[in-house]
Amino acid sequence: MRSPTGFTLSLRRLLILLSGIGLLPLAVLGLWSVHTTSQYQQRERDRAMLDQARALSSAVDAELDGSIATLASLARAPALAAGDLRAFYAIALDQVKAQPEWLAIILTDGAGNILFRTTDPFGAPGGRVNDPESLRQLLAVQRPLVGRVARGQRGRVAFPVRVPIRDDAGRLYALTAVIKPDRILGVVKRQGVPADSVIAVIDAFGAIVARSKDHDKRVTGPVGPALTELMRGDAPEGVGSNVNYEGDRITSAFTRVSRHGWTVAVGVPKPAIGAASLKGITLYGWGLGASLLACIGLATLLSNRIAKSFANLQRGAAALGAGKRVDIAPSRIRELDLMGQALSAAGRQHAAFEAERSKLLASLEEALAASRDASLVKDEFLAVLGHELRNPLSPIVASLDLMDLRADGASLRERTIMRRQVNHLRRLVDDLLDVSRITSGKMQLELRPLNLAELVRHVVTSRPGAPLALAAPDAVWVQGDESRLAQVLNNLLSNAERFGNGSTRITLGADAGTARLVVCDDGIGMDRELLARVFEPFYQAPQQAARVTGGLGLGLAIVRRIVELHGGRVSAHSDGPGTGSCFTVELPLAAAQDAAPEPAAAALPGARRVLVVDDNVDAAATTALVLEQFGHEVQVAHSAADALTAVRRHMPAVAILDIGLPDMDGYALAAAIRNMQTGGAAPRLVALTGYGQKSDVERAAGAGFDLHLTKPASLDDLARAVAETEGIKG
Repeated sequence: MRSPTGFTLSLRRLLILLSGIGLLPLAVLGLWSVHTTSQYQQRERDRAMLDQARALSSAVDAELDGSIATLASLARAPALAAGDLRAFYAIALDQVKAQPEWLAIILTDGAGNILFRTTDPFGAPGGRVNDPESLRQLLAVQRPLVGRVARGQRGRVAFPVRVPIRDDAGRLYALTAVIKPDRILGVVKRQGVPADSVIAVIDAFGAIVARSKDHDKRVTGPVGPALTELMRGDAPEGVGSNVNYEGDRITSAFTRVSRHGWTVAVGVPKPAIGAASLKGITLYGWGLGASLLACIGLATLLSNRIAKSFANLQRGAAALGAGKRVDIAPSRIRELDLMGQALSAAGRQHAAFEAERSKLLASLEEALAASRDASLVKDEFLAVLGHELRNPLSPIVASLDLMDLRADGASLRERTIMRRQVNHLRRLVDDLLDVSRITSGKMQLELRPLNLAELVRHVVTSRPGAPLALAAPDAVWVQGDESRLAQVLNNLLSNAERFGNGSTRITLGADAGTARLVVCDDGIGMDRELLARVFEPFYQAPQQAARVTGGLGLGLAIVRRIVELHGGRVSAHSDGPGTGSCFTVELPLAAAQDAAPEPAAAALPGARRVLVVDDNVDAAATTALVLEQFGHEVQVAHSAADALTAVRRHMPAVAILDIGLPDMDGYALAAAIRNMQTGGAAPRLVALTGYGQKSDVERAAGAGFDLHLTKPASLDDLARAVAETEGIKG
């Protein structure tokens, strides 16, 4: 049943109505275009003003830098280095004569007392210092700076440029050039600005240093209230309207990009809308009206032709819906003719689309399979990478352990340096493999009740280097993985060591169901951009080419993921560069647990027969030497065949096997040694390998190993290897 359609219109009337409605947006669009063009021109003017302000700011900076460079060159005079102030006074006097805009050169000591002023004879009383605040700041920060423009004791206007210097005896001085603002006014005049523009150079304290109009009247004074309001806030640049001292309405642009904290403001008169623009808008209105009349006439002529073509399309659509052949008469209206052709080809296009869709699905399956293969290749590559990187570390660490056991005092400093660098390299390898586990979702935790306070104290006391300031209660219980939380704290402390200044504070507390661990340093700090990205993998702060701080940019990314897996969160805070940084780890509190009994000290095993199998000759030799230092009888083999020969001669009590052997992997060798046992106690099998992922530990357990150690092994690891305890561990 046909539903009621309500009010209807004929095609002719509808086309006429659409013509009028269609032109209405054009009218609005035209007016909007005029407005947009005006705004674009205004933006271009604003951009040009900002460019001019930036250029002038650069020129002013160059002038100030030139003065600072001149003072720095003067400070290198041999007379000052030798402490001959009278000779240096003569040099400074000559320099003032060579600089027309320099009123004087003043030398003060480290306490701010004037030693001489070139406007007075040498030895005359020093008097008081104008702008003592900038002098105190210079002596505090000991880097060049520009002070406040002001009128001096003798009525002359000037501003100080100060540089710190030290003589050969290490005495600190402040060398100051007192410069007339005319020097900056000359920079302004050299810009060739139009006569109706106003340019002002403002010092870091808001006082006018130079002004292109009424300079003598406005110098040292504040900027106008309207410009002050425009510059309110922390924005480094801006453009806006204001009224200048002359009462003119102007558009002003300012920039604070100067390295010395100065501001440059450029003002130009506001442009007015001319008669030509008004005439163009009027002509646009007449043209729009004529277009409306023409559209109405054209709509009337075309309505009959369009209605006939629509009737043909209606018959074709009905045929397509009925599954019949679509045969539509051609139309002289191109769009309607194309619609008829589209209806005729709809069936064929649909079939082609279905065929293409099937091909795309097949291609998608192939791409997914390739992605899975690539992921497997990546996992295999990371496993080999960890093995190959850890293999050369093993003999190095073992050699260092041997030297420690032999108590060679002559090489203590060198051993400390080597061990620090080896530990750094080992952390880099662990971080690289950990971030792969994080991205693939393979990192797993072994959660249990844990006294976080005890863990923090253990990590802090076990770190080498400068003492750390720790504030922690006796107990803060969380549900956590002990080794991973220790890794979190170690990464944060390593970050503080690299970017701090040696003063690191660790605070642990608990409130509102949350344990809060805070690590703070007084180092280089962070800006907003770095704070926003500090926990991203591989992202690091910009560094010098020497890369003093080192690292791969993975430590903090690993910290964030480990904390999130514990159900907590980590955040960073810094007040800016040079203010230090704080990292806060928050974890959910858990119920307090009874203290576990202290484990009984295990007795050291007696001398045992140990077989060390490793195709890395250096690694095998150093491991054997360490075990011999423990008092064990050690035999070394570099292949599975040599190892089996040694076992046939005498079954060892402990066999420490590498996994990646040239003729047989360690898993097969372990099984062969088990099969060769004819009686007595079974040998203790220990896997010592560069493959350290969780799957490698599980595979070692399945192959019958009693212990899994990842290269490089520490002295404690090797002691565990020959101990009587059992149970596979990673």
